[in-house]
Amino acid sequence: MLTDDLDIYLVGGAVRDRLIAERAGQRADASPSDRDWVVVGAAAQQLLDRGFAQIGKDFPVFLHPDTKEEYALARTERKRGAGHTGFDVDANPGVTLSEDLSRRDLTINAIAQGADGQLIDPHGGEADIAAGCLRHVSDAFVEDPLRVFRVARFAAQLPGFEVAPETQVLLRNMCDGRELLTLSAERVWQEFVKALVAPQPHRFFEVLRSCHGLSDWLPECQTMPLDQLARHRPEPLERFALLPLSTHDVQALAGRLLAPKAFVQAAVDRMSYLSLLSDWPQVDGVALFQAVEQLKALHDSRRLVLIMQLMDSPTLRHRLERELLPLLAELKNLALPADRAATLKGAAFGEALTEIRVQYLNERLAAL
Repeated sequence: MLTDDLDIYLVGGAVRDRLIAERAGQRADASPSDRDWVVVGAAAQQLLDRGFAQIGKDFPVFLHPDTKEEYALARTERKRGAGHTGFDVDANPGVTLSEDLSRRDLTINAIAQGADGQLIDPHGGEADIAAGCLRHVSDAFVEDPLRVFRVARFAAQLPGFEVAPETQVLLRNMCDGRELLTLSAERVWQEFVKALVAPQPHRFFEVLRSCHGLSDWLPECQTMPLDQLARHRPEPLERFALLPLSTHDVQALAGRLLAPKAFVQAAVDRMSYLSLLSDWPQVDGVALFQAVEQLKALHDSRRLVLIMQLMDSPTLRHRLERELLPLLAELKNLALPADRAATLKGAAFGEALTEIRVQYLNERLAAL
């Protein structure tokens, strides 16, 4: 095999999640995309010669030619400037596994597993897993302010885990020092979305509130009612659309985080039309047709379908699928009588067509 003569260790999330699952009497089988490996005592050229592809010319991370798993050379990092690129990286073959683990953020992420299955745990990560503790590895933790969001995200992702008091101090110092302002919107958005789809998304905001971490990037979430956060839908777009915020706050938050337009559209659509659809079939035909037109649902029903998917009631959602969606097709096929159509032009034609469609809607709604 390509890696048989290399000194390789499984590291990070795959090891952490297996240990957590084992403590809960469960089984955690990491997919290739979840596994990360560190290579000790090797140079970049050795991996390149074996067909590995380097990710970025200045970073010692490589993709396996067959599995596409990430293999990183053991490295150390020294802060030299602002931002996540402001590090001097040393990945020479003399860097040890212990040195590599020492640069990681949390003790639970600083555990390695050798080819023989033995754990290398110099910072007590296994004990912190047993205690449900999110603890920083070293004072170098403060060199990357994204770690504030990562700790909050792990609190959301790992039920029962609490931030260690000494780590809480570092988080607050970083936030009060406005270190988070050096981050890019893209990096913050990535952590935000991961937290939204976590088992306990409210914990992300609780941890950030406690360390003053919402002010710079998520001020709209300062007073957001956390007990109203969606937890029963795993899709990030759906959970974003269901955030208990106003339209103005959602748009401000999304603009700051450079969120995809589809996320903003889904949230605004939910706030504008979910209440109307929730009264089905006791719906006013004029209001329903206006919603259908604004959603452009006669031409593409995807926005309407997404709103329906955000409903709490599966029964109502299924009823809308059975009744409203076919009704849209009927509306689309409605046409003015030829003799009347011949006498109308422009806005008058559209108004007349709308009139017969609304009339048809009211008749069909009354029959439901």
